[in-house]
Formats: sequence, C-alpha cells, structure tokens
Amino acid sequence: MKIGSKYYPLFEHLQQQSKLDESEQVRLTFGSIKQLIKRDLPSSAQKRAWWSNRDSTSALQAGAWVKAGYHVESVDFEKETVTFCKFQATYAVQRNGEDIIWEQQAIRALRKHMGMTQAKFAAELGVRRQTVSEWENGVYEPDRSTAKHLELIARQKSFDP
Repeated sequence: MKIGSKYYPLFEHLQQQSKLDESEQVRLTFGSIKQLIKRDLPSSAQKRAWWSNRDSTSALQAGAWVKAGYHVESVDFEKETVTFCKFQATYAVQRNGEDIIWEQQAIRALRKHMGMTQAKFAAELGVRRQTVSEWENGVYEPDRSTAKHLELIARQKSFDP
C-alpha cells in the first residue's frame, strides 16, 4: 500500500486498530471511511463485489484492508457499515506425538508465524531461499538435522499450531 494511495488512510487506520486493540473485529461506517479517505466512496461501494478481499490492481481499496491484515467479514448496506476481521491463515500441521512433522505446511506456517519472507527465513536457517521454496512446495523435506533445528526455532518462537 503506497503512502499516496487514496485508500492509504484506511490502511493506516486498520493497522493502528490492530496495534491498539486486541479484538479481532473493526466495524466502520461508510461515513467514517469517507472521513478517513477524505472523499466519497464510489457508487460501486454499494455492491458486495467492491468489498471483496481480492488484493489486485483492479481492487485498490481491498489492498487497504488486506495489507493491514484484515478481511471483510460482512457489509450491511442498509446501515452502511462494514465489519473487518483480522486475517489468520490456518495450516494443517501434522505431529508425531509431541514432534512436528516438518513437511511443507508446517514449514510455511512457521515462516509465516515468524513474519518472514522465504529469503529471510532461509538466512535464519543458513540455507538458500530456493531450498525453503522447495520445502514449501513439497519438492522435498528437510533432512533430520534441519528438522531438529526447525524444532528448536519453533520452541523459541512459541510456535504451537
């Protein structure tokens, strides 16, 4: 989300809410969004499609909430309110007793939990970025020593999916 974007103030507001409030939801009126962006919402905002969670070049407004870590849960056109919820991806992480099985879902979930790109995660582990990509795409799994290293990092970072 670029600072000059007309929806940047909405992005900034949602980011602030995320830092200030532990609740998972933010409810805004269309009027408060208009005040934030200092302009009227387009007429297309009266249709559900405008409130999609699709962050693309054709839906710049969605980038404001998606990049702030939210998605639109509901829109009430009669009351002119929108409810945003914090987005949390869920991953199907498998275990063998207490131990995590370090396959693609678990590795991606740990990396996301740490808020890292593949490149930063690779640097943390001392491997190539392409190696992390291959793990996350199921090309192959980490060897036993790397799996033990992942387990240590997961404990340090309080990763418990």
